[in-house]
Amino acid sequence: MILILPNPGQDIYTGRFAPSPTGPLHLGSLFTALASFLHARSQLGVWLLRIDDLDTPRNKEGSVTAILECLEAFGLHWDGSVYYQSQHLADYDYFLEKLAQNQFTYRCICSRKTLAELFSDDSQNNKHNIYPGICRNKSIPANTPPAIRLKTEPCTLSFHDELQGLISHNLAKQHGDFILKRKDGITAYQFAVVVDDALQNINHVVRGCDLLEETSKQIYLQQLLGFSTPAYMHVPIIVDQDGYKLSKQTLAMAVDTKTPNLTLFDLLVLLKQNPPDELNGVSVSELLDWAIIHWCTIELALCSAISL
Repeated sequence: MILILPNPGQDIYTGRFAPSPTGPLHLGSLFTALASFLHARSQLGVWLLRIDDLDTPRNKEGSVTAILECLEAFGLHWDGSVYYQSQHLADYDYFLEKLAQNQFTYRCICSRKTLAELFSDDSQNNKHNIYPGICRNKSIPANTPPAIRLKTEPCTLSFHDELQGLISHNLAKQHGDFILKRKDGITAYQFAVVVDDALQNINHVVRGCDLLEETSKQIYLQQLLGFSTPAYMHVPIIVDQDGYKLSKQTLAMAVDTKTPNLTLFDLLVLLKQNPPDELNGVSVSELLDWAIIHWCTIELALCSAISL
């Protein structure tokens, strides 16, 4: 396993788009992909594609092919080869062991049922369902399959988001000791994404506002592991007419790739880029050329969610 950390003297913008193969891309995920792509290309940067395929029970056959074909249809061509999380299990285990050696983690055998009952009984004092550290000082038998939790401290971590401004979280009070590896052996998103970003030399992350709350956890992990922290920009999410985020859980429709130029124009409107009417109907490449040159996030910063 070779780890290539970002070079402090290297100014090349390196961003990424990291969809999960749980189904085809919907308009909300394509909206985020487009924002990430334009932000990178406007800086003459590199744009990488990562497939977050660790949560194997949720993966759907054919989804990867559908995602790649959709991105290509919309002219969102990535640099280099596709990075698959499932090919980096040894990397996650290596860095998890480093955390364990430094006594930053502990084994937890609390079941979902136990925690659900605990949170229900303590709903008034623990409104955010923060794990109370039940197993922090327990001796867990070696033959008992545990989850691995990270020890958090009651410190305030702050970072500046390019769109959302200054964000501050008290890790212990707002997040508690969160899981890095589940009982079923699957590496948690929070941990995998930190390792992936380091391995790929990511120095700019553009993603949806629904992940803003998770960023402080990831920065904390970066600090513990000695990784550089990327710049972050959390763009608005797309919501339906009822105010729900477009997602596979809400049965959001797959993106129609029959007329990508028309859909791309509509996405640029949603991204507050104000494309001129004469571009409505031109080719995908013409639209992207215009959008890269004119990319601006000022109006986008005024939104947390955008309704269709």
